[in-house]
Amino acid sequence: MTRIIACVSGKGGAGKTTLVANIGTAIAEIGKDIIVVDTNLTTPNLGIHLGVPLYPTTLHDVLKGHASIKDAIYEHDSGLKVIPAGLSMRDLRGADIRDLSNTLLDLLGNAEIIMLDSAAGLGREALTAMETADEILIVTNPDLPSVTDALKAARLAEQTGTKIIGAVVNRATGKPHELTKFEIQSMLENIDILATIPEDISVQRALSRRTPVINHSPKSPAAHKMRSIAAQLVGYEYKIPVPWYRRILLLRR
Repeated sequence: MTRIIACVSGKGGAGKTTLVANIGTAIAEIGKDIIVVDTNLTTPNLGIHLGVPLYPTTLHDVLKGHASIKDAIYEHDSGLKVIPAGLSMRDLRGADIRDLSNTLLDLLGNAEIIMLDSAAGLGREALTAMETADEILIVTNPDLPSVTDALKAARLAEQTGTKIIGAVVNRATGKPHELTKFEIQSMLENIDILATIPEDISVQRALSRRTPVINHSPKSPAAHKMRSIAAQLVGYEYKIPVPWYRRILLLRR
């Protein structure tokens, strides 16, 4: 049975696309057949994150009825399959995101997981991704506006009857002005926090190379956290390695 998981947040800049690219790659490396889909029709970036910004056939072409959904599937070097969206403003003409659910029907049974990179905010594109998905993964930053908007996304998911897998706190620095994990958990109520991903320069360096950070800097803190989230989504165990200097300190106790 194919699982459709939408990665959503209440605001832009939370890091959804970075997570989809990396979590999808990590799940593919585990051996699961996964397809990631860029459902952000207005400002798509998933192809850029994966190093191939321009594709001959995109989700826009499929939504317009110019191509089959299977014609828009491309395989990344990691084994991850991706359905990109078009970058041109011309691509927007005639493409209706409300056709997304019917468009994805032909993929059911052809992949174990379909992960949707939703649009920023809580507009029509994001809402359609939620309605299309069986489950959603909420992404937030550790600040009050981001968590407040994440809670709005959760409320919308509940209204559409979509199961909430949990939340990911992204780009945490641990500085005093940020919300603590306890405060975020209190605001999100019964939504589990799957992981807190630290602010990591490796992520920006990987993006400049147009490659997932789990490939570019596999030992970086962010990469380990993203692999941990991927493992949780598919029921695998992933133990984040303890740095050698911490192991020495533990042995001395």
